[in-house]
Order: sequence, then structure tokens, then C-alpha cells
Amino acid sequence: MDNSIGVGLIGTGYMGKCHALAWTGVKAVFGDRPRPRLVHLAEVDAGLAARRAEEFGFERSTVDWRVLVTDPDVEVVSITTPNAFHAEMAVAALEAGKHVWCEKPMAVTLADAERMTAAARASGKTAVLGYNYIQNPMIRQIGAILAEGTIGTVNHVRLEMDEDFMADPEAPFFWKNELAAGYGAIDDFGVHPLSLLQVLFGLPSRVFANLSKPYPDRPNREGGRRSVENWDVSSILFELGPEISGLMALSRTAWGRKGRIALQIFGSKGSIAYDQERLNELQLYVTSDKPSEQGFRTILSGPRHPPYDRFVPAAGHTLGFNDLKIIECHELLRAIAGEPARVIDFESGLQIEQAVHAMGQSHREQRWVEID
Repeated sequence: MDNSIGVGLIGTGYMGKCHALAWTGVKAVFGDRPRPRLVHLAEVDAGLAARRAEEFGFERSTVDWRVLVTDPDVEVVSITTPNAFHAEMAVAALEAGKHVWCEKPMAVTLADAERMTAAARASGKTAVLGYNYIQNPMIRQIGAILAEGTIGTVNHVRLEMDEDFMADPEAPFFWKNELAAGYGAIDDFGVHPLSLLQVLFGLPSRVFANLSKPYPDRPNREGGRRSVENWDVSSILFELGPEISGLMALSRTAWGRKGRIALQIFGSKGSIAYDQERLNELQLYVTSDKPSEQGFRTILSGPRHPPYDRFVPAAGHTLGFNDLKIIECHELLRAIAGEPARVIDFESGLQIEQAVHAMGQSHREQRWVEID
């Protein structure tokens, strides 16, 4: 019986293409769901919309995203637009009776995130956010190591996320430099480390944050210079309850760093180290080894780390960013079917946004802020 789900895609940039590849590949990789039907695509320019629809394999295109979300053939809407548009589009899609797959961050303001969550509750539809790094088999394996008590009682967690796409002080001002896009490094990509914390430990109970601007202004494409409105570097102390201290450091101006999420977890019987730039391996140190042989060992991802086996039959051949997006798409389909799924839904996403805004408040007030 063909009960394939009809897909609508709003936005066809980098993440839009990632979503299109995921919708296209999920059947071939997992094989346990009907092949999604790529129904409708929306872009701001008619020529670009038509071209992307043909490239991505969508049946039709539009310049009006509202037409897409009310299309009766569309059952789930992928939202991959700039941050400021997420709330309006997600709420409209949910009110139209569609499931939603919205890229992170959830929204620019906490009020918008709350509105999105309320719309998801009222609709009864599945609404999830694009936190694909939690799908990495190595992150799942870290969770298994922690659950087994291999490194004992965890006492400290350290997270860094660094990229260099804003490292050049003469790079032009663009929308991610606007206050309308959010606080900057925290909600642009700091939400990714928070998503890892959420699935491994839960979110911080309180935070102390300092935000900074390495470059106060940038060249404006129209001429002159424009003041940078948000913060490219963030340093946050946090606590995971009374037992675990933590540190998160974020930078969008870190020359040489391309997509780094460095995670270190320290316990009473060992440590775990992981770097997203080497997403197919983790480092494990355990005190149970002979003293003469103690040291970090490298564990390479392979078929023993599901769902790696769905992609490659041999260890060490590596998965990539788009593969994680296919896994996320499969988890979304499981959630829509009412099955257990590893997703960050709007309820959990709201908790991440609450942590982000607590960090912003902490910076403004220069004090520890409790998170409800």
C-alpha cells in the first residue's frame, strides 16, 4: 500500500539542499518507509524556485510559501529559511495541519519559540528541529558509554564550537550579524552543543555568560561600514545540577576551525573526548587499563554503531554531514508514525531556547542565571 508522505520545502540554500537530499535518500538508506513524495518547493524568486524544483525533484514550485503550507498534497513542511522567518512559517504550517521539520535555531525570540510550541501542542502534529549532530553514531556511543558507567561518575563537561566563516574582519556584513538573527554565536550554532548536552545529560540548571565582538563593524555591501549587532564569541560557565560543572566556548571568528564541536567529559574512572571535525571517531580513557598501558584509545565508527550499518558495511569508511541529516529524516518519519524517535521536538527545543536566553540575560546582568 502506498502511503508515502507529501513533502514541502521552504528555502533552497545550503540547508534546503540538505533537507532535499535527506528526503531523497531516506528510503534507499533505511528501506522501512514508503518513499516520500517531493511535492512543492518555495523560493523568493520564480526562476530560482523552478530551477531548484527541477534539480531537487519537486513536482512544482512557488514564490509564496503560504501557498505551499496550504497545499492539500503537502503533509510535512521542511523550513530552512533564515532564523527570523521560522516562527511565522512553522505556526502557519501547524495551523494548516502539517507536520514540521524546522532548522535550528528554533526562533530569534523566546516569545516566538513559545508561540511555536503552543501551535505544535494545539495541532497534534509532529514538530521537530534540525539538530542532526545528535544523530551521529559516535554521539549515540558516548551515551551508551555513559549509561554503562565506564568512566564512573561524571564531574565536569567541556564543550567548544568554533568556525571561521566570520574570522576575516573585512568580510561583508550579512544577515547573521543582525540582532534580528539572535545573540550571535550562541543561537547561530551554540545550540548544537546544547543539543548534545540535552541528549547526554539534560540541559544546564544555571549559567554565567560573557559575550564579545572581536570586530565591532564590517564593510557594508552598499558602501561604508555597518556596526555588528550581535556577538561572535561567547564563553559560558554552566552547571548540570549540583554534581557536574561545565564550560562552553563558542567562536565564529576562529581561524582554521571549520566545523568543530569539541566535547570532553571527565569522570571518576576515565574520560571521553570527541571532535566534530573528526565525526567518525571518539577517544576513550579508562583507569581500569593496566597502569603501564593507560592512554586514550581511538574508537572508529562502524557497523557495530547503528545506524552506521545502514550506510556502509565496513568500519572506518566514515559518514558525513548529509548522512546525519538522512538519519534525522528517518527519525522524523518514526515520530510522525507515533514510534519512539531520537528527535528534539518543539517542547525540547523550547528548553534549549530558554537556556540561550538565560545566557543572554546573564551577559546583560553579569551574574549567574537560574534556568527553570
